[in-house]
Amino acid sequence: MTIRHLCRKLARFGTTFRSPSAAIAMTAVALAGITLATTGPANAMKIQTIKSPGGIEAWLVEEHSVPLMALRYSFSGGNSQDPAGKEGVANFLTAMMDEGAGEMNAAAYQEKMEELSFRMSYDDTRDAFYGSFETLTSNRADTIPMLKLAINQPRFDTDAVDRIRAQLQANLAYAARDPEKTAFKDWFATAFAGHQYGRPAAGSEQSLAAITRDDLEAYRKANFARSNLKVVAVGDITAEELGKLLDDVFGSLPEKANLVDVPLVNPVKGGKEQLVEMAVPQAVVVFGLGAMPRKDPDFLAAFLVNQILGGGGFASTLMEEVREKRGLAYSVYSFIQPFHHASIFTGGVATKAEAIDQSLDVIKTELKRMATEGPTQDQFDNAKKYLIGSYALRFDTNAKIASQLLALFEDGFGPEYVDQRNALLEAITLEDAKRVAKRLLDNPDLIVTVVGPKPDPAKKVAQPPVQKQPDGAKATSAAPL
Repeated sequence: MTIRHLCRKLARFGTTFRSPSAAIAMTAVALAGITLATTGPANAMKIQTIKSPGGIEAWLVEEHSVPLMALRYSFSGGNSQDPAGKEGVANFLTAMMDEGAGEMNAAAYQEKMEELSFRMSYDDTRDAFYGSFETLTSNRADTIPMLKLAINQPRFDTDAVDRIRAQLQANLAYAARDPEKTAFKDWFATAFAGHQYGRPAAGSEQSLAAITRDDLEAYRKANFARSNLKVVAVGDITAEELGKLLDDVFGSLPEKANLVDVPLVNPVKGGKEQLVEMAVPQAVVVFGLGAMPRKDPDFLAAFLVNQILGGGGFASTLMEEVREKRGLAYSVYSFIQPFHHASIFTGGVATKAEAIDQSLDVIKTELKRMATEGPTQDQFDNAKKYLIGSYALRFDTNAKIASQLLALFEDGFGPEYVDQRNALLEAITLEDAKRVAKRLLDNPDLIVTVVGPKPDPAKKVAQPPVQKQPDGAKATSAAPL
């Protein structure tokens, strides 16, 4: 990969360069993150649990062969903490964290970021507010104060707030024309009506217009605290150095977060199908059910069942039945998403409007078949082998290691889970998979959202004959899970 190509990759994330030296230095950060591989399987990593002198806990994987440190951290809460009528505050804040801090306005802060060649980004989910920070070792002493300022003293200047608001409102307008984004937004609104999970994470035009700098600061003060903080560091830093960094960056935050209660919830009972009309060439369907939580003893078996059903790309049964045999859609998929206060099995398909009914019929038939019969021995063996063998691919760069470990940390697992995970998968039997498939999918409460043009009955696609694959033909999945 050339330096020019890497610069283009970085430009896709909004990074521009005012000088060749800045481009080369920033490329070094990217190159280190891309090429750093673990020296063995995932369980060869040494994951340390450390506590700073001030009492902040973190996980650390030391890797001194490349002069780069990747830091991932989260504050639990996320956009479920958005005040009523101010939906989108957390998402708004993610875009404001590099728009000036301390004595530096947005332009000065971003120019300093470029000069010091570090990467910093923020994201929000329903359950957490995330931060990502990567720096070269040689610049760490100068870049850590920049991170500290962003977390503790963001400016929220009026001109920056207004500019970012306009960008977010433009994003909303664009998303409103995207059938997949609309389908997921409406599916959650239906599945979790009256709950924080049912509200639009990015807000609405009205809520964004109502958000002020005081709302951003109020969210930061309520949510940025040591009690709900999780931190993972990977790379060229020692435990002692990380302890000092933690206290320096996070030590001045309040001890306790002031979070509103988010109750446990299941998707609405009774099932529901709805059509959201949109003039687009292809209709999009999102379907889903409630699922078991992340720490449920059956979760891994459900994860394996989903790999067979819709998570395995071209190797999945939904892809085979909907696309390969009948040619009804280009892509169909499913996944299990555990949140902190709910868990869902969901999936989607995109196809022409007149083929929606047929595609849904095939999907429902396959869900029912998996619930009643479960996977075959070959399906079970292939999925288990793939999930076990591909696990190491989740840990082949600094950034990926940090992200994977942070997710485990957030879910309440210990570092030992990395060593135990494949053994837990290996212990699942075919009988377990069949039992869990029934538990997961034998459910009348399927929620379906269709976004697209209203189907014309006169144009309904006739069911094509099922095309059998030649003997010995087998689809494979290229998606690293």
